[in-house]
Amino acid sequence: MHIAVLMFALMTAITPASAQGQKPIKLVVLGDSLSAGLGLPAQEAFPQKLQKALQAKGIAVDMVNAGVSGDTSSGGRDRLDWSVPEGTEAVIVELGANDALRGIDPDLTRAALSDIIQRLKARKIAVLLCGMLAPPNYGADYAARFNSIYPELAKKFDVPLYPFFLDAVAADAKLNQADGIHPTAAGVDIIVERMMPTVEAFLGTIAEQRR
Repeated sequence: MHIAVLMFALMTAITPASAQGQKPIKLVVLGDSLSAGLGLPAQEAFPQKLQKALQAKGIAVDMVNAGVSGDTSSGGRDRLDWSVPEGTEAVIVELGANDALRGIDPDLTRAALSDIIQRLKARKIAVLLCGMLAPPNYGADYAARFNSIYPELAKKFDVPLYPFFLDAVAADAKLNQADGIHPTAAGVDIIVERMMPTVEAFLGTIAEQRR
């Protein structure tokens, strides 16, 4: 009897997910420097902080930070196959900020993001799309064309959308590094906090589909 109790205690101590008979969801964040954590210690990057916040809620994920600083949406598409390994169940796509900063034709950004979503869906990988907003320096017409990409693709491909990755952080000097673009550790905390309901719902759908 005592051995059985001890065995049960050992099993439940491994991980909450194991105790519930659930294996961690393999999640990749495909992004640029905003998610890669440019200028921050590795543990302060968005994927690592998101994983920690999910674990605190009892949601186990096997997290891969596939953020590459300077990457455009086309760059993300070009490295998609090796950035998202076999066995991946979910991808958070955070791309497009560098497209907007460089004034890349929104049609090219749209095409690249479309390809990424389609190729992931073809592999039966769930997608959460993070939106981005164009800076004002390219004018209202460019901003309108760029900003519409994300909601339109989310609707077209029936994937969840977090409308603006830098919501409540962009343009706040206290939450950004000296370049005014990349979040500080405190800024990342706010991004994670604000995204959590969307990410929880996204991963909850995947957990349901496993049953």
